[in-house]
Formats: sequence, C-alpha cells, structure tokens
Amino acid sequence: MPAEWEPHKQCWMGWPLRPDNWRNKAQPAQEAFAAVVAAITAFEPVTVCGPNPAQVKVASTKVPAGTEVLCMYQNDSWFRDSGPTFVVRDKPGSPGERELAGVDWVFNAWGGLTGGLYKDWRNDDMIAGRILRLQGVKRYKCSAVLEGGSIHTDGEGTLLTTEECLLNPNRNPSMTKAQIEQMLKDYLGVQKVLWLPKGLYADEDTNGHVDNVACFARPGAVLLSWTDDDSDPQHARSVEAYKYLSGQTDARGRQIEVIKLPLPPPLHMTEEEAAGIAQVEGSVPRKAGERLAASYVNFYLPNGGAVIPQALEGLREVFPKRKVVGVPTREVLLGGGNIHCITQQQPAV
Repeated sequence: MPAEWEPHKQCWMGWPLRPDNWRNKAQPAQEAFAAVVAAITAFEPVTVCGPNPAQVKVASTKVPAGTEVLCMYQNDSWFRDSGPTFVVRDKPGSPGERELAGVDWVFNAWGGLTGGLYKDWRNDDMIAGRILRLQGVKRYKCSAVLEGGSIHTDGEGTLLTTEECLLNPNRNPSMTKAQIEQMLKDYLGVQKVLWLPKGLYADEDTNGHVDNVACFARPGAVLLSWTDDDSDPQHARSVEAYKYLSGQTDARGRQIEVIKLPLPPPLHMTEEEAAGIAQVEGSVPRKAGERLAASYVNFYLPNGGAVIPQALEGLREVFPKRKVVGVPTREVLLGGGNIHCITQQQPAV
C-alpha cells in the first residue's frame, strides 16, 4: 500500500444524500463536498459518484466543469471506508513499471447490527468492487471487515492503526490481534504494525479511526492530534499515544518522530443543525450538544497539495513543498468525518 503522498492518478469521492445523516436534505453537505472537489481538482482529477441518476445531475451542476460524474448506487458517501484500498507492485519482467490492484474489504457500516450507523449498507459494500471493475484492475477480496480510515501507511512497510477500532468485537470477533496484524501484512505488504491504543475522543461513529487522531507526515514521522488542556478527555488519549509512538521504530528501524498538531477547540452540534436531520428507524440519531470529532489530521494529500479542514500554519510547516488549501467543512464534520473520510486516492502507475 503506497503512502498517500506518492503520485496519484486521481481521487474518488461519493455524494451525500441520506437525510438521517446530512441536515436539510444534504444540501449544505453537497456544497461542502463540491468545495472539496474544487480544491482537489486544482491538483489532480476527481471522479464523483452520485448515488442515483437524479443526483448525478445535481452533482454535475455543483462541481467544477469537466469533473467526471458517474452513477454508483450507495447508501452513504464515505469512500475512504467503503472504497477499495489500492496497492501496487513492481511489474514482473518490466523494470521501473508498477502494476495496480485493489483490496475489497467487507464493509458493515462501522459495526453491523451491533453499533452500525444505519441498517442497510449493501450498496456501500459493493462500491470497492465496482470501482475496481471500472478501472479494470485486479481485485483482492478479503473476508474481514475493515475501513480505509482505520489504517495509514508510510509506503515503506509501516502501518498505523488503533486497537480501539480494529479490535472492536463489532468488526471481526473471531480474529485475534495477531491474526488481524497478519492479515494487514498479507494484503497490504507491510512488515510492521503500530497499534495506537485509542482514536480521537468522541469519534464513536467509527470506533476510533486512526485517520482522525494520527497519520504519517513522512517516513519516520507521525502527526498526532494534540491538546494541552488536561481537563479535555482527549488529553489523556493524546498523552498515551505520544508515549507509545515515542518508544517505537518503523519497519526500517527509524525512531518515530512525533509532531504534535493542535486540535481545534471542542465543537458541538447546535440545536438548529440537529433539527435539520431526519430521524429514521435503524439509524443512529444525531443530537444537539453532541461533541463533534473535529481534527486537523483528517486531510487529503493530492499531487503537490494538502487539502485540509482549515488553513493551519502548523501544516504549512509540515509540508513546505506543498500548497496548503483550507476548505470550510463543518457540514462534513456534522456527518461524522472530514476530508480524508470522503476521499480515496488511486495511485499512479
């Protein structure tokens, strides 16, 4: 599995519609998605997948002209988790060339019948296979449940994840930690797995995805969501992660450098925002006052750029050779994630 900063062919995104997750019939969220599309297309092509023919027309009017918009039936629009995890290898007999394939994990809406966010995820579970067939690349079907937001790699053999998510019994209750680690090595070609104990506080929707609390900035360096406020429940989690990472080496023996990335102040869903969300049986309700799982780590790295939830000087220092672009994404955050969660990169080969 390549690092996200390696060259991309394109980016894949879905299109929000579910009224029980996106307020005001998803119209504000669609504007936010369109803004993310516009920011990314300045660096690389984006393919947007509308959930039905009518929404293909809607999306086509909101995204930049020339953006490819396809129809792909979906239950929700988190393509980081429901889309394929692309992998590459050196092409046999062709030095300097690479082949592309994709891993198609089982998707169960972040917990299935014991914690899942909605009751019907059948279309979401087929998205990875549909994208791989469209691209005509080899598909590796894995029988285990896993979401793309729960893993992050440095492209040099090291994978970062959280115990809180991957060891949650609502994913793969019959698999041990050792078995899950071996599966990651087998399917993604990594040699070492770093297990953070927990994800971000209040990230209950995903059971602690790593992409909201930490990610590789470059080989040997990890960006960690951080707060100095010891009264914030996130503080203990960040300290625990910092201590763990500071004592680790990567697959190539490098001591892990931890870069603290300040969190925004605690954000909460307002009464007005909650009132615009439909209550549907079988879906997790959104309630006013709930803390939002806000983090600056949840960004996307297109070719030559960094598209982040807000222009942040700290990330400009981390990526001095990239053009850092901030996009207002509170409407995405209200749905349970952010920019990294709604994007899926396809490596260039």
